Amino acid sequence: MASKPRITKAYTLGFAAAVTMVCSVLLASAATLLKERQDRNVQLDIKWNILSVLDLVESRDVEAEEVFRLFDSNVRTYVVDPAGNKVDGKNAEEVDPKSEPDLLPVFARVDGDVTAAYCIPTQGKALWSTVKGYIALENDLNTVKGITFYSHGETPGLGGEIDKEWFTEGFKGKTILDENGAVVSIHIVKGKLRGGEADLEHKVDGISGATLTTKGLNEFIKYTLDRYEPFFKTVRGVAS
Repeated sequence: MASKPRITKAYTLGFAAAVTMVCSVLLASAATLLKERQDRNVQLDIKWNILSVLDLVESRDVEAEEVFRLFDSNVRTYVVDPAGNKVDGKNAEEVDPKSEPDLLPVFARVDGDVTAAYCIPTQGKALWSTVKGYIALENDLNTVKGITFYSHGETPGLGGEIDKEWFTEGFKGKTILDENGAVVSIHIVKGKLRGGEADLEHKVDGISGATLTTKGLNEFIKYTLDRYEPFFKTVRGVAS
């Protein structure tokens, strides 16, 4: 009689170990099988956001294959260094800002033989999270064509409003250069803008209750534009 508890305990431990092993194998297999699909979905989201700020798609209703087709047909990519020089042999879509901080991806909208707009990635710390997005500029490399924030963990209803259309629409048509050609960026202000305010062309309405989130955006957007300015100056010089 005394041996039964030991047999029961051993059986229980063995059964638990077997179930754990089977579950581990199933989870590992599922992760492996789904990785390709997950990677494709990540690329789909990134490409859609780039197309969106370049004004090449209007809604999420576009089929996945059409997103990839539009990107391949209308977007040219390259990489530049902090001095504004193009870097050969690098894929803009594969640049990792953490491990390759001196490589700057550029996504250009091409209409026929004309470069109509430029899109660059931007990211930085806000209140609770790292915010990732894209900024698009018209071919004058001064006027904002669009902006999107596609990844963040800010507070819903407050800082989380940064990805809403009512907020990002406010950036369109704003300019990043002052009258002397220096980068002043776009500044998100507290409250609503008033018609008599100075420098309205560089300001965007703020979000109520999200002061620290928008402070972070102001800082990293300016940082991004400063980093790309050597390349922008070169392009403006060629175009002028």
